[in-house]
Amino acid sequence: MLTETGLTVFITVIMVVTGACNTLIAKWTDGLKALGQPFEHPFFQANCMFVGEVGCLVVFTIIYMYQKYKDCAPVLVKFNPFLFALPAICDITGTSIQYIGLNLTTASSYQMLRGSVIIFTGLLSMLCLKMQLAGFRWLGMILVTLGLTVVGLCDMLESNTKPNGDEIIFGDILIVGSQILHAVQMVLEQSILQKYDVPPLLAVGLEGTFGMIILSSLLVPMYYIQVPKTFSHNPEHRMEDVFFAFRQIGEQPLIAFGLAAMIVSIAFFNFSAVTTTKRLSATSRMVLDSVRTLIIWMVSIPLFGEKFIPLQILGFLSLILGMFVYNDVFIGPKIRQKILPRLHETPTSVFCAHFWGARVVHDDEELLFNDEEAA
Repeated sequence: MLTETGLTVFITVIMVVTGACNTLIAKWTDGLKALGQPFEHPFFQANCMFVGEVGCLVVFTIIYMYQKYKDCAPVLVKFNPFLFALPAICDITGTSIQYIGLNLTTASSYQMLRGSVIIFTGLLSMLCLKMQLAGFRWLGMILVTLGLTVVGLCDMLESNTKPNGDEIIFGDILIVGSQILHAVQMVLEQSILQKYDVPPLLAVGLEGTFGMIILSSLLVPMYYIQVPKTFSHNPEHRMEDVFFAFRQIGEQPLIAFGLAAMIVSIAFFNFSAVTTTKRLSATSRMVLDSVRTLIIWMVSIPLFGEKFIPLQILGFLSLILGMFVYNDVFIGPKIRQKILPRLHETPTSVFCAHFWGARVVHDDEELLFNDEEAA
């Protein structure tokens, strides 16, 4: 029988492993060939992701019914489920563009470039939610931008040695651009969750349900839309050839295995991520997410034959450091607890206090810096 600590460790391991598998399995499935073509169906794969999210709704229903049976079910706030349709549309568009980018670039760059969502979320939170960002969050955004620039530079250097170099750069641009939509999605979700106390698993499940329904209904019209060959390696350059996708699945059982594994992995990832946040904290989840990025980078080199570029280490470290600073993990709290209280009252110390989100309290003798997180 697992102890509480053991159970928490087990769940966090599941989160890290399944989080890494989401990207690695998707990239591996892209490379599988059937009927003479690789399985490159970004919209179909995005729909599989939503199927995995629907699994969270199933899990929530089972847990809620069990709690109801035990007479300990929480009271659910009444809200309109269609509120999650708009975030789902953002998720559909952003995820589909992401998978197009994943088809064109490397798995490690894909995972690192997704970190750009911090920049767009911060800016949109200011514009839409009227949040005031503390100085340390701006520093985090600058460090993330620096890391992304280094990752992009590495891809540019690598693209010069490959015949499909332009596609790699274009894939990177698509991934960064898709994060704008994911940032809009996060801001919308935050505004909904601030107004209604919706359980996270229910929110993910509803969003997945709307996403699956909407995207499934769009797959057939996409068959008749032709796009430039950069966006589709389909012989007829269709936006999404869902019929060819099913034929490839029937021809190559490994594709079916990959898609099924991706659905299960996404379902377990969402469940474990929500549980980790509940049992530990959002900052702990942030640290674990950084470990996931490192695993993807390390595994991608031997698995997909990615070239190791030493400069990527600098980009990765800057990216992770920026994420830690922005999310106020380790660095900010330590500065507020250990360094700021030792400073004498000067304009510089007051500036540093405000920069790191500390509340400044004046009294007759000294300046106190209270550890209070700022927006």
